[in-house]
Order: sequence, then C-alpha cells, then structure tokens
Amino acid sequence: MCGIIGILGQSEATPLMVTALRRLEYRGYDSAGIATVQDGKLECRRAVGKLVELEAVLETAPLAGKSGIGHTRWATHGVPNTQNAHPHIAGTVAVVHNGIIENFRPLRDELIANGANFASQTDTEVVAQLCAANIASGMDPKTAVDATLKRLEGAFALAFLFAGHDDLMIAARRGSPLAIGHGDGEMFIGSDALALAPMTNKITYLDEGDWAVITRQGAEIYDALGNLANREMRIVNLDTVMIDKGTHRHFMAKEIHEQPSVLAFALSHYLNADRSAIEIPEGAPDFSQFDRLVLVACGTAFYACHVAKYWFEQYARIPVEIDVASEFRYREPPITPRDGVILVSQSGETADTLAALRYVQGKAGQVIAIINAPESSIAREADLALPIKAGVEISVASSKAFTCQLAVFAALAILAARQRGEIDAARETALIAKLTQLPRLLNAALAQEPDMALIARDLAKARDILFLGRGTMYPLALEGALKLKELSYIHAEGYASGELKHGPIALIDESVPVICFAPVDPLFDKTVSNMQEVMARGGKVLLVTDQEGAKRAGDGVWKTLIMPKVDPFLAPMVYAIPAQLLAYHTAIEKGTDVDQPRNLAKSVTVE
Repeated sequence: MCGIIGILGQSEATPLMVTALRRLEYRGYDSAGIATVQDGKLECRRAVGKLVELEAVLETAPLAGKSGIGHTRWATHGVPNTQNAHPHIAGTVAVVHNGIIENFRPLRDELIANGANFASQTDTEVVAQLCAANIASGMDPKTAVDATLKRLEGAFALAFLFAGHDDLMIAARRGSPLAIGHGDGEMFIGSDALALAPMTNKITYLDEGDWAVITRQGAEIYDALGNLANREMRIVNLDTVMIDKGTHRHFMAKEIHEQPSVLAFALSHYLNADRSAIEIPEGAPDFSQFDRLVLVACGTAFYACHVAKYWFEQYARIPVEIDVASEFRYREPPITPRDGVILVSQSGETADTLAALRYVQGKAGQVIAIINAPESSIAREADLALPIKAGVEISVASSKAFTCQLAVFAALAILAARQRGEIDAARETALIAKLTQLPRLLNAALAQEPDMALIARDLAKARDILFLGRGTMYPLALEGALKLKELSYIHAEGYASGELKHGPIALIDESVPVICFAPVDPLFDKTVSNMQEVMARGGKVLLVTDQEGAKRAGDGVWKTLIMPKVDPFLAPMVYAIPAQLLAYHTAIEKGTDVDQPRNLAKSVTVE
C-alpha cells in the first residue's frame, strides 16, 4: 500500500526522504516520487517502478531543498506511470495521498468547467487542483486546505507542501493512518513510525479526522470539527516500531480501525483505471469454464466463503459448495476439471487449507488462493494467488483480513457474473460503484463504537449469547459468535434466524442475550418475526440495524445499535464492524488477553 513521508529539516531533504521511503517498501508500490521547495519554487521528481528508478532520476536531475514530501504509490486511479505517480503539483500546491477520494469525478468536472487542466488520471490530482484553486481565490494555505478537506469524501491521508512557504506542511487523515515526528528544529510526517525511525522516536499519531499545520517549531492539530486538539507525543521503541499499536490499546483495535483504509486498497487492486470493471493484475480466472465452485477455508476465512456462496449464486448463478478445510480432504469429495476451487487463508500457511490445496491439485480446472502473504506456501502452490492487501495483521482474532477477503470475493463474484452473461457492463459498473462506498460506510459504522462499548458492559455478564441473521447476515452471525468466543470466552452460537424455532429457542430466557444482525432488506420482516418469538419468551434482543429498521421493528427490543443504511451487497462488510467491536469491548470488560486469546495462534500450521 502507499506510503507518505514529509520533512521540514535543517539539511537537504531528498536523501532523508529516499531513506524513509525505502522503509515503507513493505507496503507494496509501483511508482515513487518526491517534491521539495527550493527558493520558493516547487519541483518534483517521479519514476515508475522501485526506488532504484527514482534514485536514478535523482542522479541525473538532483532535487535541492530542505522541505519536501515523498510517496510510494500503489496504483488505484490510473495506470502506473510517471504522470500518475505522486506528488501531484497544481499551481502553488504539491500533494501526496493514501486512500481513495470517492467524489473525485464531480469535483474534477467542476474544476475543469472552471478552467483547470489535469495532467493525470488520479483522484489525488483533484485534491491538489482544488486546494490550488482555493489559494488562487485569495485564501491562505491553512484556510485553503480546510476548505478542501470539507469537500472530500472517502478515506485518505494527505500531505500538502506550498510554493513560497519553506516552513510549512499540512497533513490530514480520515480513514488512513498518519503520524507526526518531532525533532530539534525539525518536523516530519509519515504513514507510520517505521518511516520516521531514522530521524526521530518522538511520535504524535493523528486521530481520525485530524489535520495538522506543521512548521519547524511544532504542530497545531485540529480535530474534525476544527477545534484545536492536543494529541499525546510518545517515545516509540524503534526496535518494535514495525508492530506499533499507534494510539490504540491493542493491535486488534488498531486493525479494526484500519479497515476503511485497507479495504479501499484491496478493492482498488481489482478495479480498472476508471473503476468501471473488474481487472485482476495477476490474471483473471475464466468462470465461464466452471460448472461449480468449491470454497475451502478455516475459521473466519470459512465464514468469508459462506458470504461468497450467496454472492456467487445470486449474481453469477453458479452453484457453490463450501467446506471447512479440516474436513474437506477426508471426505474425499469428487473434484473434476469443470470445478473451480478457491482456498482462503490469511497467512497462506494454514496446514489444513494447504492439505486441501494439495488434494485438489491435478483434479480441479483451476486452484485459486485468496491470501494475505504473497510468498506463502499456498500462494506458491496455487494456480493463481490473489492478494487481499490487508497489511500485517498481528492480533490473533482476524478483523481486517476478513473484510479484505470479502472485498476480493465481491470482485470475483462480479467478474463471474459478467463472464457468465448474468450481468452486463452497466450492471458491473453499478455494482462497483456500490463497493467504492465502503470506506465511508465503514467509517460511519466505526463512529458507533461508544454505543457498542456501553452495550458490551451488559454482554460481559452473560454466560451464553445467541447471534441470528438471514441471508448474508447468517454468516455474520456465525462470525460474531466466533469473535465473542475467541476474545471473551463467553459461550456463543450463531444461527440462521429461521432455525431458531427448530431447537435453539429452548435456550431462550431472560439471561440469554440474542443479537440480531438485520439491515433493512427483503428478509427484514422475517427476521423481525423471529425476534418476536424471542421476546415472547422473555428473551433480550439486541437489534443491529439501520434507522428504518429500528422504526419498523417496533417495541420490546432490549437495545438497538444503529448502522448506516447500506445496500444488501455491502452489508456483510459493514456489519462486520459491530461483530468485531462488540466482541472486542466485551473482552475488555472481561479482562481477557485481546490480542493473544488463550489456546489460539495466528497461523495454524499443524492439523
């Protein structure tokens, strides 16, 4: 994923920025660039490929200046080329950016109508052009950035540099991490503390929605409402900086809150330049050659497969079988060349899933791996390895890997539907447009965390908890129950809502909370009927729904948790947030080890 560095230094910035960008290479990138202010003028150097290509450019065309910003880019909008590489300069403004600007098209059209000329295909250039237009209208840089940020929708981390201002940088974050580094008469910004490690160990992490005006004397930080906000400066242990929790108490909290950003990058990897079609850099499978899909995984990844079954069957009209990897090969299921097999593993080293892969090799038409570790055994042995782009996940209980797995599955389901003639190009583009709303919707769901923390105080008192859901919310009920068991050690089970009266309803009394995931969709009224069955027997229902659902559910609900209104296609990713945070905060109340629950390991490499 993209990386950002910014320096207001006492010495030449270029060599320091190149060193910092090298420390961000682990994120993955396909181009790099830097910009500086020298004698009041902005200049930049950019190159496609690895940092050695940028260094070669700098050898022939050095870039002087003690103030600069730099970037490693993973292409989202626009192919990897010099024009699309960051930084982008418009007028008196240079910008680098991580994330996706959702409303870049209407902003771009507006700017073009007002005379702006664009040099790239990126959404980022819209930010530079908009800020430059604000400055041209008479605003100072601080006011211009403030006005710019208010018009942006999406997930981003941004750094601005200005012509004529050798002692000024402005940084902002919404859904993508950014840190400020403090030196002696110097200041720095970076995507994470790892990039800043050679220059300082004094770090201030920006909170969600923060933006900062930075000079060599320090930083003024403003919150999302424009109020001055003091954020803690921390001394970071550079030996452990690669796995730093940032401002979060646990790695899991950090990883939950990274989801708007990483999900945007996961999706962008599978979209073409103008986000109108699914495009797989690794080589697209041909789903028209399959009569059936077989999805195999363990744990949370298996529940991602469960959601994908609904998507493939509904949109692509292809039959899907799902199986847990630990059982799959022992059943000796028949696999034919007309079967496509998809295996899912965060680590790419899960022993049961690897064994399943080896069982189907030579039998299936194609073996596809959805993984988070491109160099792993499963990635190497599969016919096709598709990365989820979640970044390093430290916490044993999966969060961002789950939603990124869903993002890849969503892209594959759309591709399969198009290849099999079940949707046309216009429908494909419409479904993709829905997917690009996810970072904003996940941020809206995360904003409800205080309510989830309060509800968790009561959940922590229970011995047993049931989760219910219909359609794609049924796998989310399974995942919610798993998360709660993993983290809090409370017994929990997930059921399809309609199965309640076929046995589990015998467990219902006033001591058993029942959590219903129920966005308003075609199955909502049936879920409400199942809730009524619970309430008629004295059960306590926690309804997780949207505003309309809360109104339609009627009286008698124990507690209600309001989620943003979402299209049913997006609901599994958005409702993963309450499934994760309810479990997380319940575990906090119980005092368990959130990041390393007892008896569990991150990568299960034995059967």
